[in-house]
Amino acid sequence: MFKFLPYVFKGLWRHGMRTFLTAGGAAVALFVFCFVASVQEGLNRLTDGGDADRTLIVFQENRFCPTSSRLPEDYARTIREVPGVRDVMPVQVWTNNCRASLDIVVFNGADPQQLRENRGLTLTSGDWSAFENRRDAAVVGASLARRRGLSAGDTFSIGDLSVQVAGVFTSPVAAEENVAFTSLEFLQYTRGLDSAGLVTMHEAYLTPEADPDTVARGIDDALRAGPVATTTRRKGAFQASTLSDLVDLIGFAHWLGFACVGLVLALVATTTVMAVQDRVKEHAVLQTLGVRPGRVFGLVVCESLLICLIGGVIGTAAATAVLAFGGLAVGAEGVTIAFRPSLSLAATAAGVSAGVGLFAGVIPAWHAARTNIVAALNAA
Repeated sequence: MFKFLPYVFKGLWRHGMRTFLTAGGAAVALFVFCFVASVQEGLNRLTDGGDADRTLIVFQENRFCPTSSRLPEDYARTIREVPGVRDVMPVQVWTNNCRASLDIVVFNGADPQQLRENRGLTLTSGDWSAFENRRDAAVVGASLARRRGLSAGDTFSIGDLSVQVAGVFTSPVAAEENVAFTSLEFLQYTRGLDSAGLVTMHEAYLTPEADPDTVARGIDDALRAGPVATTTRRKGAFQASTLSDLVDLIGFAHWLGFACVGLVLALVATTTVMAVQDRVKEHAVLQTLGVRPGRVFGLVVCESLLICLIGGVIGTAAATAVLAFGGLAVGAEGVTIAFRPSLSLAATAAGVSAGVGLFAGVIPAWHAARTNIVAALNAA
């Protein structure tokens, strides 16, 4: 089959514009497919995994947007005494938009030392000591820094908040790279927030042997006599609940990805049918020269596969570049979903391209292989 590749490429080049437009259509469709799949992957990373299962979020009962949850900071002492709790980190959350947004900015205020121990942040620029020693300093996630054009030493202002960027960090949790971390006191005492002694939530970190659901019930029971009722859930469940509207939208958008695959299938199949019709006599001549019908079948399928793979690789590469350097995210109520490329996403897109290319070429190839030699040679 490999010795026939020059013939296949010559056939594609013969109708260069048609090949170009078909590959371009496949590239656009795979670009959209990768974007939709990256959102689904981001949601899965956010709600699954060790961090999502082994961390509990203590939130005010029947509250949703971070600005509406106000818990006493000293709840941390009570939570720390619950069996199975290793550490507790009070967190104050501020966001510029509680509704769904593609440019959401989230500030989390917490103790810098606890951030280093519990979040696994790695500074790519800047100085951690500058963050610890300056009250209005912040460390900014790499994705947020790219989106807003921030670097260490810059001043970042949004709404009533103005911080000095002490560093830019990466995180094992992709969504956290869309967050800016400040000291807890900075957000509590910022003018207009009026949160002295209050926090948005408490993050409870569990010991290895603790059962998350049992500890969650224990925390709510221990705080039941306090001034504010709480609801404690695993971090993954809390984030999934917070993003419930977006989860439904992402589920619907998943059908858009399938529609793109169908579009590529129809587009490549149509182009392959046209190519087969243009070369009816040519395929008949090949068979008179001893080329078996099975080889003709393979040549047509190979042509379809190449068109789809070329378009798929271009579309996947473009989507990967945009996702890697765009710092894109969608969020609501202080929780963000990061759009990030991955090897599994690229492999899936390549597999979809190959599968669609093969499937699109089967029927035209079958017709080409069954061509009546005499009728084809006598055709006008």
